[in-house]
Amino acid sequence: MSSEEKSVEIFKGGFNCSQAVLAAFSSKYGMDEKAAKKIACGFGAGCARQSLTCGAVTGAYMVIGLKHGRTDKDDNAARDITYENAQELTEKFKSLHGSVNCTDLLGCNLGTPEGSRTFMEKELYKKKCLYYVRDACRILDGMDY
Repeated sequence: MSSEEKSVEIFKGGFNCSQAVLAAFSSKYGMDEKAAKKIACGFGAGCARQSLTCGAVTGAYMVIGLKHGRTDKDDNAARDITYENAQELTEKFKSLHGSVNCTDLLGCNLGTPEGSRTFMEKELYKKKCLYYVRDACRILDGMDY
């Protein structure tokens, strides 16, 4: 199963966008899927339902960190490659969807009762978020993750 297929399956199984992306790649980088879901939990819905950076994007940033992230404070090369890859992912995601901001992507603010109601009534998790999860994984795959 591809990471894209796995992320969609995880997302459809009731996990948030960030969890779905990180968990789809976790085993490839030596992380238990359960741990990945726990770590990414707070990043869903635009970072803890604040409608900030899309959870699919933050999940992808964590995947990039698993591959390249610095573990030695003096390893500036690891930090730089992590940042460069995260910036590349951001630009590719923006070129597909126009933004990485949850409110912009969904047209509602998940941090408000009205926005949450709109999200559920319009089934935006099916009509939009599912595609953001899929596309974040496609971008990562295209970047050799």
